[in-house]
Amino acid sequence: MREHPSLDYVLEMISIHAESDNPSSFLAVNEGNSYFALPGRDGVIVYRPAGRYLVQFGGPFAPASSYADLVDGFAEFARRQRRTVVGIQLQHRDALIHARHGYTLNQVGASYAVDLEGFTLAGSRHMQLRNKISRAHRGGLTVLEAPYDEWAGAVADVDRRWLPLKGEGAKPLEYLVGQTGGPMQRHRRLFVAVVGSELVGYVSYSPVYGSRPGWMHDLSRRLPDGQTGVMEAVNKAALETFREEGTRWLHFGFTPFTSLADEREIDNHSPGFSWLMRHLWSRGGVVYPAATQLAYKQKWDQSVITTEYVAFSGKPSIEAFVFVWRAANGV
Repeated sequence: MREHPSLDYVLEMISIHAESDNPSSFLAVNEGNSYFALPGRDGVIVYRPAGRYLVQFGGPFAPASSYADLVDGFAEFARRQRRTVVGIQLQHRDALIHARHGYTLNQVGASYAVDLEGFTLAGSRHMQLRNKISRAHRGGLTVLEAPYDEWAGAVADVDRRWLPLKGEGAKPLEYLVGQTGGPMQRHRRLFVAVVGSELVGYVSYSPVYGSRPGWMHDLSRRLPDGQTGVMEAVNKAALETFREEGTRWLHFGFTPFTSLADEREIDNHSPGFSWLMRHLWSRGGVVYPAATQLAYKQKWDQSVITTEYVAFSGKPSIEAFVFVWRAANGV
């Protein structure tokens, strides 16, 4: 096993080996992640330990020549620790390969992307969205792209004041969402919403690689008593900036339990787990606000919906799925 792959090496792997088209691949370089690699072979597997599980993020970021060896090597690495692998946010290509290696794969949600080529907010369909953004600007809101170092303190203050919105005892989600700060901040972009001299909200965008390169609307926070339309105004400004730069794709990332369809299950799936995912979509608002997230994303005319999968190296279990969220600080 390669000793402690550097973040720069991991970034190289996710950027040049993007065949799986994982729009969230930049989350691989989040601080707090662990990495598995093989001596003399290109590629990494990203994971976090959680109880008796190793929670894998996506598939191996690797060339085809070492992809399968990494899958088998990581499974053996887990067995030596008497742990079980459970993977989250695998793409369809990843799912098919893992199925051939004995994994059970189920849909777990979807990612969403907008084609900025020809995108417009004109027309009656977007009237409400335009009105929300206009009201925000009439209330004195200004949006600008900002250097993180100059705004880090204000961003941290928004984070602190935002967290109570999630409920008593809530903790900020990790692993499956982006971060701000740290050594990889230089690759992200920060757009902020300001009223007077006060930061009232922000969106952090991370790079996306693969066949639909662009930016991902990653981490968004706002003050709990802020005016309506803050996030919409920030995203509109960022979207226009990206389009002017020639960027074609704006991604909105992964939302669990959404866009589930029988025809998108692969052969090696668990019908019982499929039922659970649909149950969580219809009644799981307490677990995760998937419907609210999806409603926000659908405002922007999603062009591409990409199914994502959960992978179990053993039998699918609720316990294993719970530990995915425990690794993400969600429970």
